[in-house]
Amino acid sequence: MDAVAVAVAVAESEDKPILDWNIRYRIALGVARAIAYLHEECLEWVLHCDIKPENILLGDDFCPKISDFGLAKLRKKEDMVSMSRIRGTRGYMAPEWVKMDPITPKADVYSFGMVLLEIVSGVRNYEMQGSKMESEDWYFPRWAFEKVFKEIKVEDILDHQIKHSYDSRAHFDMVNRMVKTAMWCLQDRPEARPSMGKVAKMLEGTVEITEPKKPTIFYLGEE
Repeated sequence: MDAVAVAVAVAESEDKPILDWNIRYRIALGVARAIAYLHEECLEWVLHCDIKPENILLGDDFCPKISDFGLAKLRKKEDMVSMSRIRGTRGYMAPEWVKMDPITPKADVYSFGMVLLEIVSGVRNYEMQGSKMESEDWYFPRWAFEKVFKEIKVEDILDHQIKHSYDSRAHFDMVNRMVKTAMWCLQDRPEARPSMGKVAKMLEGTVEITEPKKPTIFYLGEE
């Protein structure tokens, strides 16, 4: 089956399909369910360690598949992981990687939250409006939070390629769930983030999503 990465599918390109809101929602929910399976339904939990758009492949039916388990760790469910070195990709790494705190499945939750915001906005978290990751004055989740929950301008964070098709009556609840869920995933403290099983339910709309706290800035300096 021909497969493309989510990163390519949502990028601006004349020869690539532009994914509409319903397809993006299906992709996000499919990825959440896949990660939840790794974390919660396997006999031993699998920590992927590198959730990012390039590692999410789409088939012809836009069914997402998690790929590249080269950094993954397999552990008993009651264990936490202490890593001897940082794993993952800048821009998607949870704060605990740099703090050298014990790693739990909540590290993958953080990475998924960043991917979820990118699916909504159609851009990468480390390059938007001329801002770069190296700038401590600009942080993608904080910017999105301010737009959605303070300025009440959700349209400002939507992918400009399909912004014209956004219908508040048809899409508000779906996009609102995606953004709120992303914000909960991106909380600085691991214990404040939901499990991936709950993340999937939040996206489904089967559990209530309270208003999230504003994500605190997390800056990765030069390696």
